[in-house]
Amino acid sequence: MDWQEILFKFVGGLGIFLFGIKFMSDGLQKSAGDKMRGILEKYTTNPILGVLVGIIVTCLIQSSSGTTVMAIGLVNAGLMTLRQAIGVVLGANIGTTMTAFIVGIKIEEYALPIIAVGAFFLFFLNKKKFQYIGQVIFGFGMLFLGLSTMSGGVKPLRELPAFTDFMIQMADQPVLGLLVGTIFTMVVQSSSATIGILQTIADEGMISLSGSLPILFGDNIGTTITAVLASIGASIAARRTALVHVIFNVCGAIIFTLLLPVVLWVVLWLGEGVNIRMQIAYAHGLFNVTNTLIFLPLIPVLAWIVTKVIPGKMDEIQFKPIYLDDRLLATPAVALGQAQHEIVRMGQYARESLQDATKFFFDRDTKYADLALQKEELINELNRKITDYIIRIHQKNALPAGESEKASGWFQTVSDIERIGDHAENVVELAEFSINNKILFSEAATKELQEMMEVADQTVEKALVALEGQDTEAAKAVLELETKLDDLEVVFRKNHIIRLNQNVCSSGAGTIYLDLLTNLERIGDHCKNIAQFVLHEQH
Repeated sequence: MDWQEILFKFVGGLGIFLFGIKFMSDGLQKSAGDKMRGILEKYTTNPILGVLVGIIVTCLIQSSSGTTVMAIGLVNAGLMTLRQAIGVVLGANIGTTMTAFIVGIKIEEYALPIIAVGAFFLFFLNKKKFQYIGQVIFGFGMLFLGLSTMSGGVKPLRELPAFTDFMIQMADQPVLGLLVGTIFTMVVQSSSATIGILQTIADEGMISLSGSLPILFGDNIGTTITAVLASIGASIAARRTALVHVIFNVCGAIIFTLLLPVVLWVVLWLGEGVNIRMQIAYAHGLFNVTNTLIFLPLIPVLAWIVTKVIPGKMDEIQFKPIYLDDRLLATPAVALGQAQHEIVRMGQYARESLQDATKFFFDRDTKYADLALQKEELINELNRKITDYIIRIHQKNALPAGESEKASGWFQTVSDIERIGDHAENVVELAEFSINNKILFSEAATKELQEMMEVADQTVEKALVALEGQDTEAAKAVLELETKLDDLEVVFRKNHIIRLNQNVCSSGAGTIYLDLLTNLERIGDHCKNIAQFVLHEQH
C-alpha cells in the first residue's frame, strides 16, 4: 500500500474541495451583490422570518459559518438583537445542507468539463456579472474534482483490515462516531468539507449508513467552532449568539444519536432508491430541519439560558435611529426636526468614538478599540438612514425655500460627522499598527499628542453644542479651537522634525505621529464646517 499516494491524494483532494467551496461561495456572494448583510439586518424582525433569511443567505453564500459569523457581527454592532440572531442561526443550519445535496449528485466524471466552462467565463468574458457566474461554475467543478481525487486516495484503505475494523467499530459505537465527526470538523473548520468526505468514503463502501450517521451528527457539533472563534473578544450579545449555535447543534446531536434506529429508518424511507451520498444528504437535511422545528418555539428559552450562562449587562446603546419616523414624513417640517435630533445623536457617537480611539492609543486596551469601531459602524449606519430620510423629506416638495436650503445644510453636516467617525477609526488603525510593530513614542511626542487630542475633543464637543442649540457663541468657540488645532499641528510638526534630526524619535514612530496630527487637524476642519453652518443659519 502506497501511503504517500494515499496521503497526497487525500490532502490534495481536500484542498481542491475546500478551494471549490470557497471559490463558489465568493462568486455567489459577488453575483448576489454585497446585500447579504443588509438582508440579514432588515428582514429578521421575527424568528420565523429570521429562519427563512438564514436559509436563503446560507444557500446564497454556501457557508453556514459565514452566515453565523455575519449574524454575530451584526449583534456585536448592535444592529440585530439576540432573538433575531437565534432565528438566523437556526436557518443557517438548514441552508448549509445544500452543499451535501450538491455532493449527493454523482457527477465527478463531468468535473473537468465544468471547470473548462467556468474558466471560459472567467478568462474570455469581460463583464463582471459573467465572471462571477464563471467563478461559481469553476468552484462547482473544483468541488467535484476534489471529491474525485479524495475518493481515489481513500480507495486502497478498503483493503486495510485495521481501517475496516475501525469503521465497523464506529457503526457499533455511535458515541465514537460522534467524537470523530466533531474533532475532524473542528480541525477542518468546515462541516461541508467533512460531510463531503463522509459521503465519499460511504460511496466507496467503507462505512455503512448507520455508521456514518453519528459522524454526521458530530460534524454538526464541530462546525460551531468557527462561531465560537468569531465571538472571542466580542460583545456579550455576540458570545451569547455563538453559544446558541453550540447548544442547538449539541442538543440536536444528542437527540438524534439517542434516536439513531428511528432516524436510520426515516432516512432509508426518504432515500429509498437513491445512492448513499444522497441518503447522507437527506439525513443532514432531516437533522437540521427537525432540530429547527424543535428549537423555533424555544427561542425565548434559549435566549434565557444563554443570558444566564453568559451573565453581564448588555450595552444599552440603541443601534438604530430613534427619532426617524416614516409617519412624520406627511409633515416634512416636523420630520426635518426629528432628523436634526438624530444628527446630533450621531454626532455624540462620533465624539465617543474619538474618545475611545484616544483611550486605546494611550492605554492600549483592545476593549476601547472595539468600542470605537463599533460606534463608527453605527455612525455609518445612521449616516445611511438619515441621508435616506432627508432625501424622502425633499421628495415631498412641501418645505419652504428657506427650510429646503437648511435641509441641504444638514446633509453636509451628516457628511462631516461621518468623516469625524472615519478619522476616529484611522486613529484606532494607527494605534494598532504601533502596537503590532512595537513602536514607542518619545515623552515629548506623547505629551503633544495628548494636548492635540484634548483640543480635538473640545472642538467636537463645542460643535455639537452649537449644532444642538443653534448656539452662535459655541460656534465661534469652535472656530477659535479649530485655529488652535491648525497652529498646534504646525508647531508639533516642526518639533517632530527636530526630534527626528536629533534621533530622539524613530522614523516608524514619526510616520504614525504625523498621520495622527493630520487626522486630528482634519477633525477640526469638519467641526469648522458644522460651526459655519450654524452661524450661517443664525444670520
